[in-house]
Amino acid sequence: MVLYQLSYDPIRDDRNLKFRRRLSKLFRLNYAGNGWRRLKEAENVIEAAGQMWLASRVTQTKPSLRLAFLTHEPFYPPSGGGSAEAVYLVEEMVRRGHEVHVFCPQITDAEHVSKQFGIRLHLFNRWPMGRYARLRNFKYLAYPFFLERMVAEAARTTKFDVLVSQHAISAVAAGGLKRKLGVPVVMNFPDLLTGFMETWPSHAAPRFLVSALIRYELSLPARRGVDGVLAISDHLAGLFAAHGYPRENILPIYYGFAAEHFPLRTQLPEAGKPPVVVMHGSLDFHHLGDIAFHAMQHVTQVRPGVVFRFVGQRTGALETFLRRAETIANFRFESTGFVPYAEVGKHLADASVGMVPYEESIGTHCAFVAKVVEYVASGVPTVCTPLKSIQGYFGQDPMVRFSRFDGADLGERILSWLDERPLNWQVGAAKSAARVRAELDWGPLCRKAVDFIEMKSAECGVGSAEKKTANQPSLRSYGSAGIER
Repeated sequence: MVLYQLSYDPIRDDRNLKFRRRLSKLFRLNYAGNGWRRLKEAENVIEAAGQMWLASRVTQTKPSLRLAFLTHEPFYPPSGGGSAEAVYLVEEMVRRGHEVHVFCPQITDAEHVSKQFGIRLHLFNRWPMGRYARLRNFKYLAYPFFLERMVAEAARTTKFDVLVSQHAISAVAAGGLKRKLGVPVVMNFPDLLTGFMETWPSHAAPRFLVSALIRYELSLPARRGVDGVLAISDHLAGLFAAHGYPRENILPIYYGFAAEHFPLRTQLPEAGKPPVVVMHGSLDFHHLGDIAFHAMQHVTQVRPGVVFRFVGQRTGALETFLRRAETIANFRFESTGFVPYAEVGKHLADASVGMVPYEESIGTHCAFVAKVVEYVASGVPTVCTPLKSIQGYFGQDPMVRFSRFDGADLGERILSWLDERPLNWQVGAAKSAARVRAELDWGPLCRKAVDFIEMKSAECGVGSAEKKTANQPSLRSYGSAGIER
């Protein structure tokens, strides 16, 4: 059944109220001095005119879709990065009335999560997955094969209208399913995943292999003939186009943040305490290379007592980095261990500077780094290496200073913030924070992304409201919460 709705509520909608007030003013002028009866007649005419205008604005709603959402990371709770984006994308899909099936690795308290988000979960449980799982890279290589089989098996009883993949790993599976199931596929790339491997040690990622993997990832949309691509940045969109995919089918959506978790701080760090330079995230090789080491070395030599705070899992890369950093005289650090995404902002509130010491690679140039967004939203002065995607957006922002791809130069930029009086940048901090809240909060970004997915499905002629109810599984087959294991 095709659903219809009134686009504007005659009582609550602001635009309709403004329309009614204009008419009221007009009638009151025309009937001035003619008494209460004429005024009530005018109000009745206004009401009728408003209803006629409202009826003319009735629009047909877009039919609901049955979406399969594919990801290689546990859906909830998010650990940051693409896993955070996935939650907000799915929430927007459900909010619009779409039926969403999430295919992901095993999660804890799956029944509660299914009910909380109004989704159906299809869980992979052959082995633990996640960004901190042991042997994760080998598991990532095998996961698309099993993911493709999971979705194909579910599609035997459930007709999906659209497949949406999150990250390159699930895009491999979605590309294979495009041919098997014959349904529209939209690939979302929150980063160029293989591009980060350029910064890995050569024994772990031989250069010839990394180059081949990058070419494979960039050619995925064109080779599989998918219907649309969401890209994290204009730079990444250009690379997909350079590898043969039509640019008009790519939408750069950038990368967002949950504004409610990163409020603009109301108090500056206490003057008597040692300055804190913070870095948060997955703390991988591209975060913790020579640039980070030499920056911290330079700052510590010039300003002994500065504390470097690492907010995130104590990864192998961080452990290796800290052992190396212990050779720096007077080096001081804090390490929080894993912090849920919703609590990261608390560890930024007393920071003096946020640092983004990314090593140069095709992956980091494509990244629209969430750290920068979250530092700016929190009112924390930021220093970043010259990443193309970040410079494109924050190039003129007074709260972000760019260094060269050089540790000592990055350290100088950190020191320049520490030496500056906060009064010089407080006004700029408020303006910059307001800008990212208006433009990069997950709300507007996810609305734009789901608009694109709906548009691509409509172009393919799917999403008919005449659902194939004969193929729709009962809740019983999924358990009480819509979970399939």
